[in-house]
Amino acid sequence: MELRIVIIGAGEVGFNLAKSLSRENHDITVVDINPQKCSRVKNNLDSHVIEGDGASQRLLETIDMKTVDYLLALTRIDEVNLVCSRISKKMGAKHVICRLRNTEYMHKNAVITPEQFGIEYVTYPEKAAQIEIEHLVRRSSTVEVQEFNDGNILMVGINLESSSPLIGRTILSVINSNPFCRHKSVLINRNDDFFIPNYEDVYCKNDHVYFIGRKEDIDDIQKMAGKPSFDVKNVMILGSGKIGRLLAKSLQTDYNVKIIEKNKEKAKAYSPKLADTLMLIGDGLDIEFLESENISEVDCFIAATQNEQTNILASLLAKHYGAKQVILHITTTNYLKSVRRIGADAIVSKNISAVNEVLNVIRSNEDNVEIHRFDDVGVEAIDVIVDENSYYLENQMQIEEIPSNFTVAAIIRNGQVKIPNTMTEIKFNDELLIFAKPEDAQEAENLFVAR
Repeated sequence: MELRIVIIGAGEVGFNLAKSLSRENHDITVVDINPQKCSRVKNNLDSHVIEGDGASQRLLETIDMKTVDYLLALTRIDEVNLVCSRISKKMGAKHVICRLRNTEYMHKNAVITPEQFGIEYVTYPEKAAQIEIEHLVRRSSTVEVQEFNDGNILMVGINLESSSPLIGRTILSVINSNPFCRHKSVLINRNDDFFIPNYEDVYCKNDHVYFIGRKEDIDDIQKMAGKPSFDVKNVMILGSGKIGRLLAKSLQTDYNVKIIEKNKEKAKAYSPKLADTLMLIGDGLDIEFLESENISEVDCFIAATQNEQTNILASLLAKHYGAKQVILHITTTNYLKSVRRIGADAIVSKNISAVNEVLNVIRSNEDNVEIHRFDDVGVEAIDVIVDENSYYLENQMQIEEIPSNFTVAAIIRNGQVKIPNTMTEIKFNDELLIFAKPEDAQEAENLFVAR
């Protein structure tokens, strides 16, 4: 179904959302006050572009808001996004999604709330990045952690190093030799080529493999892959920006947390608000300083400054000098493929987090099924309930007959999670977690949902 979508703000979040949505043949209009950003959209995407102030009523009146299905307010300025959302909703936009940086709007005692501006959904990119990084800290040795079914199902990304016992073996042989470690390999990143594997695919060195398993089985899956989790005690965060402060506040009660901040005024201002965090004034690129703070004893180093070049260099230094796990935050999504190769254990982008979050909301609303979009890896996770009159059941299909371009990763039946194998039976009213490329998602739904 073609939607009419207006995006206010052509920064990294707005541009990448427009890029993803335009691939799905939606009618996209992008508004930005910056001529360079407008040119970038014009030169790279099939979208309408309006150069101007997204909070201007006069400009917004040039768009027939009553025909707009989604208004996405995604500039870096909260006030612009709020005003734009309010005007657009008053003019008739059906759905309004807004990006906000200030988390005060989500407090229960907030005087001003997003709902007062006609906003249906708010994405907080810094908060989303903080949650993603925190999952990685608490689930050490992984490159990505995603939760499904209220945390009962986890997807963990693991890099297969040369010592991994999986290398050179087929997926089926690993499953057969680990009958008590129920898992499903749903995606492999091999040299920046992401594909959904089948049972005959062979694991290779440096594969980034995304495993699905029950929460209680994840430790065993990590051991099976040669990347067991380890106890994290000492956490070092570079940068006392929004993400760094949110992380410190959340982690300081469970770990020994240090923040490195180069700016003396910022360090003094934020230190009293983080009572259980040690605030250090110093340069995260100064090797002598890092060694004086025992970088080799750091279990998890998180580079989260607002300068991604600093983050990249600091991550390389931390890894070289012995930090067990290095997590790198970047903002420019164009760097993503290159940065994956430099040696950081995990890479997080607040902008990718925001893009995925908004795409999930739009797709879930329109398809009436819950969809989790991972735009950086080009795959979707779809939750569907098996209909009695579905093609799969009416034709008495077996699980091995499911097309190879998507995979059933988990089955929820009567509240119990099952990881399927070649003998598993899919029944009426089962809830399925399916992984598919965006272009194959509809085919996957049609197999199990009656139309």
